[in-house]
Amino acid sequence: MNTEIRNKVSLVTGAKSGVGYELTKRLLSEGMQVIALIRSDFQYNDFIIHEALKNNNLRVYKADLSDYKSLKAALKDIKSNEERIDVIFNNAGVMPDKILYSSQGREMQFEVHAVVPYIIFMELREIVLKGEMRTIVNTSSNSLLMLKRFELETLEKPIHFKKLVGGYAATKLALSLWTQAASQTAYAEGIEIRSVCPGANKTPMSGGSGMPILLLPFRNLLFSHPSKGAARLYEAAFGENRGKTGVFIHKGKITPIKFMQEGRGVLGKVDSIYEQEFLTI
Repeated sequence: MNTEIRNKVSLVTGAKSGVGYELTKRLLSEGMQVIALIRSDFQYNDFIIHEALKNNNLRVYKADLSDYKSLKAALKDIKSNEERIDVIFNNAGVMPDKILYSSQGREMQFEVHAVVPYIIFMELREIVLKGEMRTIVNTSSNSLLMLKRFELETLEKPIHFKKLVGGYAATKLALSLWTQAASQTAYAEGIEIRSVCPGANKTPMSGGSGMPILLLPFRNLLFSHPSKGAARLYEAAFGENRGKTGVFIHKGKITPIKFMQEGRGVLGKVDSIYEQEFLTI
């Protein structure tokens, strides 16, 4: 058990199921308080979750992350009610089986994977600075390593759809690119920010219709329990790469990513959306 994190505060998106759920349970079991930013209440009859809710060590704020009005209301409540956050785990993800659009008219994967984590980072930055660990961990994917092309201009309104190695991989790459591009400014303020691949895990998302059908038999045979993915996120926050910023971590190791020259453009894009759309609501 990591005694250093006792009584620290983390925020976890996507905490209701899969990797986020296992991460939430681990953090709580080690004495950390958890803020869950999720769409609906926990439904699992788990002792750790039940006791943490009862003791207020697990606090739930509900929002549809893809809807800016809903997200803004939840973030306002967090800023009003929480004194500090030590670690943010931007973990929520989507894997549709066709092109879907958010309430703002952007492709859903780009919205949830790349834009929303930036909004959360920017909106909660001040209370992260009041914490001791001052760390942001963005859940990315090793699928970004498979990309042969990256076109920022098509992420908002893609022309074609391809499962896993299409929009999903491209938007996870966009997340890791802006993480790297924003890291030095964040570090100058005192915040470390990293992106990490949790690996292939048996989660509701990886078993859904958004996964390529040819991969489903491999999922059942080779994919890990989501507690393994949770362990990778945990290690990215508190393990040997602590102190590193802007890096992409895959299987516990800092791993180079392609298209680094696109990082400033991605950062400019998500920042423009934040400034021109989110802040004007």
